[in-house]
Amino acid sequence: MADATYDRLVTLLVDVMGLEDDEVQPSSTFSELDVDSLAMVELVLAAQKEFGVEIGEDDLTPEMTIEQTAQFLEAKAVPTR
Repeated sequence: MADATYDRLVTLLVDVMGLEDDEVQPSSTFSELDVDSLAMVELVLAAQKEFGVEIGEDDLTPEMTIEQTAQFLEAKAVPTR
């Protein structure tokens, strides 16, 4: 997992979702963090803006871990030159 992507995702979760930095762990799922469906929509919109990627409405699920999400975002990212 790319540390920079993970760190940006954690910052997004803290800023957008109001989570505490220390409660977000790589193995945490969105369900465990009490991120509901409305919050998932907000997260998708914020992640699209932050990472410059298109995310389908079913790409992120409550069962995904933060690590899996960071890997997904990393794979979707277009390399900059």
